[in-house]
Amino acid sequence: MTFEEIYNHYWAKIFRLCMGYVNEHALAQDLTQETFIIVWQQLPKFRNESSIGTWIYRIASNRCLRQLETNKRFQKSELPYQLKADNPISIEPQIHFLYACISELPETDRIIISLELEDVKQAEIAKIIGLSEGNIRVRIHRIKAILTEKFKVYER
Repeated sequence: MTFEEIYNHYWAKIFRLCMGYVNEHALAQDLTQETFIIVWQQLPKFRNESSIGTWIYRIASNRCLRQLETNKRFQKSELPYQLKADNPISIEPQIHFLYACISELPETDRIIISLELEDVKQAEIAKIIGLSEGNIRVRIHRIKAILTEKFKVYER
């Protein structure tokens, strides 16, 4: 697979993963771009010990975690990304609310649910996160319950 094919296949998935972490459109785009710069630089060294997707998700999640560590001022409860009518990428209010709810979760839960929403297999999520597959299943169940409760309040 060429870099261009990798980029075209994974860009939107990695962007959504980053949005789940930072809930800020411009920052998510920057993190996505930084992820692909690393992929470009490291692709010749990729050893196929895991799938290319697992490797890219791990790079992206590490970039997001580093960003969160360096930016201690980030308020999880704030909605820094405001939807604008002139914004070329419009997000439905429910999706925007979902990103806001995800951004309030603990960091590990953010990546777990973001990867689940990207239809990454739970075995791969376990490899990316470094937890057992059973632990991932339990955490996904709990995260979904938390998000479901938040949506019940939202819909009222």
